Amino acid sequence: MAQTRRPRKEQSSTSIPHERLVRIADFRAAMRLFDRRVEQTARRHGLTPQRFLLLLQIEGTSHGDGRPGVGEIAERLQLSPNGVTELIDRAVAAGLVVREPSAGDARVVHLAATAEGRRRLEAALLEADAYREELRRAFERLAERFEQSTGDGQ
Repeated sequence: MAQTRRPRKEQSSTSIPHERLVRIADFRAAMRLFDRRVEQTARRHGLTPQRFLLLLQIEGTSHGDGRPGVGEIAERLQLSPNGVTELIDRAVAAGLVVREPSAGDARVVHLAATAEGRRRLEAALLEADAYREELRRAFERLAERFEQSTGDGQ
């Protein structure tokens, strides 16, 4: 049987040093591991990853009243308003979110987590605390490695 030769690795035309690529790849791997663990945690608490993120954004709005509108959620999740509306519809049907009309503007609808939605979110967040700590350490390692590196201009 003839051996197939692996193609020779092409020399990159960019000036990104290999060590920088390694640091970035390591960090992205740590971020993806974090995301995957949190997704698994959400599922253990009866939430899809999308519903977990929706509830997190509803409960974690900067104004703290837990009553953002669809537009704010769409922006925070970087999704289209139509996509967020579908996500909200499914969360409402699952009993995790309610829509509340605005007292000041009949065209505006605010979102709030139900008691069950908050319960599941909080349980998932508490379980995921250790994963956030691991991600924080990955950020620190990345920062240290960038500070230690010299001569790559980055």
